Amino acid sequence: METNEHGQGIGAPVPGWEPRPWPEPVLLEGRYVAVEPLGSARYAELFAATCGAEDAGLWTYRPVPRPRTLPELWMHLAAHVDDPATVTFALVPLEGDAAGTAAGLASYMRIEPGHGQVEVGGVLFGRALQRTRAATEAIHLLMRHAFDLGYRRFEWKCDSLNEPSRRAALRLGFVEEGRFRNHMVVQGRSRDTDWFSVTDAEWPAVRAVHERWLDHANFDAAGRQRTALSSRRGVSG
Repeated sequence: METNEHGQGIGAPVPGWEPRPWPEPVLLEGRYVAVEPLGSARYAELFAATCGAEDAGLWTYRPVPRPRTLPELWMHLAAHVDDPATVTFALVPLEGDAAGTAAGLASYMRIEPGHGQVEVGGVLFGRALQRTRAATEAIHLLMRHAFDLGYRRFEWKCDSLNEPSRRAALRLGFVEEGRFRNHMVVQGRSRDTDWFSVTDAEWPAVRAVHERWLDHANFDAAGRQRTALSSRRGVSG
């Protein structure tokens, strides 16, 4: 650890640091999914993919309950699109029964170009995306784009009771940092929030693990994985 002339510990220097570019809404295409800027042309598809009666559980940890009508979802999504502090994407699988239609959402949030930090938030996977390589690749593409822009920190946050989200963060290589108690009131209930991150120093190794897992050779003819991403990372479950 470095110290200054007062004997106080100080952080490592960041040579030539300048604010990073704002992450513009751009198309990110992978092998199995396209991550595209959200527009109203996808709203009806997202309603069909995420708002059926059987999808109510997808909305338990979101800021609003499940929209019952397309206009309700339209208003919810339009607020995201119109928010200048976020960049929201539709997740469009390129394979399977839902190929070519929007089946999920994710946003860049808490964007701080001056410090090189960005969060992926508002992640919503419809049934057609859940437990698929397209879902994993979607988050990978968002991470890769942020680090390619020179960001130093990529965050994932979730309700501490949202166990699938916690497992996903660890599976994807995020490091758990701690819990913010009584952090929010969501749908009238208290929420503790768990924080996870990947830093730019960690990203090359995380990226390599993702890319090995996403390689076609890791899947059989039916698209089943040969080796789990969690096992490549030494994560249980």
